[in-house]
Amino acid sequence: MSRIAIGNKMPLGELLIEREIVTAEQIETALAEQKDKGHRKLLGELLVEMGYCTENQIVSALAHTYGVPYAQVGPKICDPKVLEILPREFLEEHVVLPLFKVHDMLTVAVSEPTNVFLLDEIERISGCSVQIVCSTNKDIKATLQTYLPAANVFVIDDIIDEEGLEDFTLIESITQDISNLEEIAGQSPVVKLVNYLLYNAVRENASDIHIEPDDKKLRVRYRVDGKLYEKMCPPHQMHSALVSRIKIMSELDIAQRRLPQDGGIHVLMEGRPIDLRVSVMPGNFGEKVVIRVIDPHKMLYSLESLGFTVENLQLFRQVIQAPNGIVLVTGPTGSGKNTTLYAALTEMNSEEVNICTVEDPVECNITGINQFQVNQTAGFEFSTALRSLLRQDPDIIMVGEIRDQATANIAVQAALTGHLVLSTLHTNDAPGAVTRLLDLGVAPYLVGASLIAVLAQRLVRKICANCKTEYEPPVSLRKLVEKAGGKVETFYRGVGCKKCRNTGYAGRIAIHELFVPDDEIKEMINEGANLKKIRAKALQGGMVSLQSDGIGKVEAGILSIEEVLRTAQMIV
Repeated sequence: MSRIAIGNKMPLGELLIEREIVTAEQIETALAEQKDKGHRKLLGELLVEMGYCTENQIVSALAHTYGVPYAQVGPKICDPKVLEILPREFLEEHVVLPLFKVHDMLTVAVSEPTNVFLLDEIERISGCSVQIVCSTNKDIKATLQTYLPAANVFVIDDIIDEEGLEDFTLIESITQDISNLEEIAGQSPVVKLVNYLLYNAVRENASDIHIEPDDKKLRVRYRVDGKLYEKMCPPHQMHSALVSRIKIMSELDIAQRRLPQDGGIHVLMEGRPIDLRVSVMPGNFGEKVVIRVIDPHKMLYSLESLGFTVENLQLFRQVIQAPNGIVLVTGPTGSGKNTTLYAALTEMNSEEVNICTVEDPVECNITGINQFQVNQTAGFEFSTALRSLLRQDPDIIMVGEIRDQATANIAVQAALTGHLVLSTLHTNDAPGAVTRLLDLGVAPYLVGASLIAVLAQRLVRKICANCKTEYEPPVSLRKLVEKAGGKVETFYRGVGCKKCRNTGYAGRIAIHELFVPDDEIKEMINEGANLKKIRAKALQGGMVSLQSDGIGKVEAGILSIEEVLRTAQMIV
């Protein structure tokens, strides 16, 4: 590396005057300002601040006088891979920008070409011969900001400091806290990033966290109100470390990258426990991680808060007070079936009854209720657990899901022998549960004798109250509403605001279809009537369809018609 001769060089003021960048009067004014007000700023900084010249002009003049090339650096003339030669902290502290490397010669942009000690340090750390160009502080910092987020180290400290992570504690076992706020502040960037993602997912009411690697990109998305949105894109290089940290926390095998793995993380936030179910799946570009956020505090709703109409709520309450029979809640994954069952169990819970549940997994612990979790690895499946549970003298049984013929038959037998059985199925509508039970091998006469009610539901995004406004929908939508029997005078929608992330929606509410078969419908089931006839008879008998219930909430100004049609469009 060639040394820079710094002796006998012209003072900055004279240099700028000679090059006709500033006048002598302007230099005198700046020096007077520096002296009178005790400025600690250098002459060049003051000249720029006072508008007499630009930083580029000063640096260009200095570079010329010291025989150093001057360059207006930017992202286009910088090789991002070369940035990794020097530590991030060093680059930011000394405002140094490695530009490119040819063989053993490293070209670096600096703002202080006379700092020979800095040049020696660059040479020592990089192990290369160093050639410098002179550039402005501003240009170097701007280029660093462009590329450093993609460097090896991702600084999350600022985000952590802004959010505070108040009342947030990670637990590696249910009984032992492993960190407090002071310890979180000193942890590595990967640990901080994971903590930040978990903390914000709970705070933003996210139901799932998706960590998705691509060829050159790492994306983190949250599912909020049933829709995914991008939260951040950490550096792709962090993917392996990020997945390993999550695996460690959920007690998975960090060396196993070819097979799917499932685990759990336990979190304390604001003093309450929150469960995080972790699923790791190998993909083309690495392992994808999905974390399901289970907040028991937000699952213990009352039946009144679930969006029932007055008539449906009254009828459903009558149904769950029955001494025996099967009550099913149906809908796709993520439609709030378990939340409804938990609300029903909470209402029925008392010292006079023995309520037992079989779940996979137990999502919410309810005091006073006996809850059991299946373990398929050990052979403790729904059918096995339900068969054993009948010897535990239960009054009310909740089965997480009827998945197979064995579970369906045992549930029916339990209902016919004096037990109230609650469970879930995956069907498109409420009467469809009849067909599903028949498909599982339950005899038609047993379905007719045991089934007392089916509640189909969907979760629909509510209009954001902060940006709710009236609007006139297309004529086709008005006609569709009228055809469905709805009478909506005023339609509303959200225009989008900061509170709803410009979606126009905030929170969700359920729409319901409650099917309570009467004697005539039970006779139709026994005779093997098809689903279309059973549904038509139920509607004739007063059953309110999902779509009609949704239109009623549109009329109340709670939902947009587009959301109702999107969610319940398959139900006619």
